[in-house]
Amino acid sequence: MQYKRSLALLLAVGTTLTAAAQTAAPPQKKVSMTVNASKIREPIHRYVYGQFTELLFNLFEKGLWAEMLSDRKFFYPVDSSEKLNPENRKRNFTRWRPVGPDAFVVMDKKDPYVGEHAPLVKLAAAAPHGIRQAGLPLRKGRAYTGSIVLAGDAGAQVEVSLVWGPGPSDRQTIPMPSLPARYAKFPLKFTSGGDTEDGRLEIVGLGTGSFHIGVVSLMPADNIDGFRADMIPLLKELHSGIYRWPGGNFVSGYDWRDGIGERDKRPPRYDYAWRTVEYNDVGTDEYMTLCRLIGIDPYICVNSGFGDDHSAAEWVEYCNGSVETPMGRLRAANGHPEPYKVKWWGIGNEMYGQWQLGHMYIDHYVLKHNMFAVSMRKVDPTIELVASGATPFETSTTARHHRRPLPSKLPYEYGSPQDWSGNLLAHSSDYFEYLSEHLYPELDSAFDVDAQKFVKTNDPIEDRIRRLPNRVRATVEAWEEYQKRMPNLEGKNIKLAIDEWAGGGFKGFMRALCAAEGLQEMFRYSQFIKMGAYTAFISNLNFDGNDAVLSSVGLVFKLYRQHFGTIPVEVSGNSPQKPVQGTIGVDKPRVSSGSDTYPCDVAAALTGDRRKLTVAIVNPTENPQEIDFNVTGVQLQGTGRMWRLAAPNLDADNEPGKKPGLEIVETPVRDLSGTLALPPLSISLCEFAAK
Repeated sequence: MQYKRSLALLLAVGTTLTAAAQTAAPPQKKVSMTVNASKIREPIHRYVYGQFTELLFNLFEKGLWAEMLSDRKFFYPVDSSEKLNPENRKRNFTRWRPVGPDAFVVMDKKDPYVGEHAPLVKLAAAAPHGIRQAGLPLRKGRAYTGSIVLAGDAGAQVEVSLVWGPGPSDRQTIPMPSLPARYAKFPLKFTSGGDTEDGRLEIVGLGTGSFHIGVVSLMPADNIDGFRADMIPLLKELHSGIYRWPGGNFVSGYDWRDGIGERDKRPPRYDYAWRTVEYNDVGTDEYMTLCRLIGIDPYICVNSGFGDDHSAAEWVEYCNGSVETPMGRLRAANGHPEPYKVKWWGIGNEMYGQWQLGHMYIDHYVLKHNMFAVSMRKVDPTIELVASGATPFETSTTARHHRRPLPSKLPYEYGSPQDWSGNLLAHSSDYFEYLSEHLYPELDSAFDVDAQKFVKTNDPIEDRIRRLPNRVRATVEAWEEYQKRMPNLEGKNIKLAIDEWAGGGFKGFMRALCAAEGLQEMFRYSQFIKMGAYTAFISNLNFDGNDAVLSSVGLVFKLYRQHFGTIPVEVSGNSPQKPVQGTIGVDKPRVSSGSDTYPCDVAAALTGDRRKLTVAIVNPTENPQEIDFNVTGVQLQGTGRMWRLAAPNLDADNEPGKKPGLEIVETPVRDLSGTLALPPLSISLCEFAAK
């Protein structure tokens, strides 16, 4: 018996080794491709290059918004304690600390300037008392402006200082005039005398009595309407088309009224979605200013979580109503008499998710969505609405975030209560023009249907990157399934908005390769996908407190937006993409995404005037690749151009304040016939005149 087991094992090993030798031995066939410019698809909408943003983490606070101070409206007590209550998960958050013993600073709830309380500083003649905030990045010779709101006793002598070093001369001090009993605003203007990453703003007093601090602000003097002057030109280069704002999860607890009016008087609110504090410095009017500054269209997402349809309709009126309407008058009183004419409005964010504030079952939510649509269109019938959808791919993938037992095994079925998009199409299709889908694939794991969980994989780079475009392809497959199942969709012209998507981590060239292949997959289905919103717009930048530079992702969006055509054409090849690990219906489509040019991915398009042909090739591997080209349906003329973005490794990215390590390099290219050599980890985009 033991002999038979040993023989069987030996035969099995021999068979395995023979099979491995047979599969490994065949020579690598030469990859070839054909661009057929006579087979075209619908034009790529510029909104596919859109970006997503919400009021969380450091997208605006300590990000694009130029305010340098944390907690400038004093949501938290000023003391020496170690923990914040409630917690604040925002990165780069810096606390106010007392100057002198804690007992000399108390939080006074009687008639605060804004919020729930204000610091009351008690004075003693022998030593200065007050508050300070450290961690400010300062540059020598740079000017900073701001303001402070104070009230105090007649005997209080208050000074505000910007400090850049340890010595007594390493500061600039502004003495405040005699303080009034009621709050008043005083301007601040400083010039730093040194470089530091740990500058301080100090507000201290001598004399007798006490003084209150209402609110403080400090920005670089070169800010553009409150936004960082170094970031605005970089974002403008991307020509993103549209920005989705302010949801995210944040929006389900957001009251838009908190973000309008005098900025210093807007209340700080706790954000229960992200467990942080929102100071409402960036609200509707600031967002509209940003859209104007960088030349993109607004797309506002309303609160259908804890919010109501009446509030959503008033928000539409604030943006689009004439000055004869109540909200239009309010907008004019806030300094903006002309309507903003916001066309694109999203109703809710990820409302299918158990983590979402105000989550409810789909049979109730379709009623709520319809109520919102009716109320918002009543104010402005010309608006276009985006529904908070989720195909079974999205609800199955995000089931890992659920906080209660799952209702069934994954993948979820079409038509089930977990088919959020299917139910919206069945019951609300007259109440929106676009249906959203969010894509956040697990690059390093695949769903095991037997184990009913995601398990780690050891896939090659090209397979990991393939997971993002696979989710695009899966969304299209779901959309095609809906069209088969629902004859009522005929003629309604509902389109897809992939209005949150990303992959590849927070930094490095992996996310650039994911973004490139994700875009190329969207281009292939331009008849369905008319809008995108990459998560998040700030991912296009790498920045610190003083400097900003386009990131690898930013360079990808710049490359395609500036040089890729708008009319997609057919690309065929002899090397189909490999299926990756995973489960159909959860994290992979029935048919793999991408062009038949494995391991590379190729997309091609004509320019709008059809005078140029563009071809983009992604080599996601760490090895050089070659592709034989053939072009039909158009005649190429003369020497073309190639723009290439390549990285030495997957961790490569640009760093703020340093010479860029990644750049788009332009070179001439003679023709697209023959073989094109592709360096490792590269994105190449060719352009030729055509007739």
